[in-house]
Amino acid sequence: MNGMGRLAPAVVLGLLGACGGGDADAGVTGTPNAEILEGPDAFATISDDGERARALFTEMGKVLLHPRCVNCHPAGERPLQGDDSRPHEPSVVRGASGMGEPGMLCITCHQPENVRVEADWAMPGHPAWHLAPASLAWAGKSLAEICAQLKDPALNGGMDLEELVHHMGEDSLVGWGWSPGAGRERAPGTQSGLGELTRAWVDAGADCPAES
Repeated sequence: MNGMGRLAPAVVLGLLGACGGGDADAGVTGTPNAEILEGPDAFATISDDGERARALFTEMGKVLLHPRCVNCHPAGERPLQGDDSRPHEPSVVRGASGMGEPGMLCITCHQPENVRVEADWAMPGHPAWHLAPASLAWAGKSLAEICAQLKDPALNGGMDLEELVHHMGEDSLVGWGWSPGAGRERAPGTQSGLGELTRAWVDAGADCPAES
């Protein structure tokens, strides 16, 4: 999840003291999202497990396809930023670890917390700020393709389905998407709501939506 900012890099670094300061922006959670994320109960009347699983994953897609997720799952090596998913400025790359290349690591600018830079904009931050692995690049992909990636331990970092439920519902970097700081929209619903949908999807058999 991502959304770097709008100031020139030199200005940002000057304001942060080259990553040495700034007031924590923990009290600003970002612009509310009006899109409703339905809970598992909304799909309980679907009797066929496969059909219900596909409907549940489609609902999960409201979060997975939101810029707070897509920006850190870019199709190329460069992260995206902002609610419009524009290319990250300055021009940085994923690097072998997902944390950038030497001399331009993510932590060069991104602090362990969101940091207020302007009254209506905060530099996003998290202790583990990094890009998703290239094997989980999903910007521009269909929900069916994303679903297949997420289910494949060879692509998802070795997670089984139970670990994926935990990742979606409890991982704190995923959770940043609902507290992204001033100047960017929150992901739809809540992280716990996404976790509940993921749990229900797995319990229904974890079928993927069909290609549209």
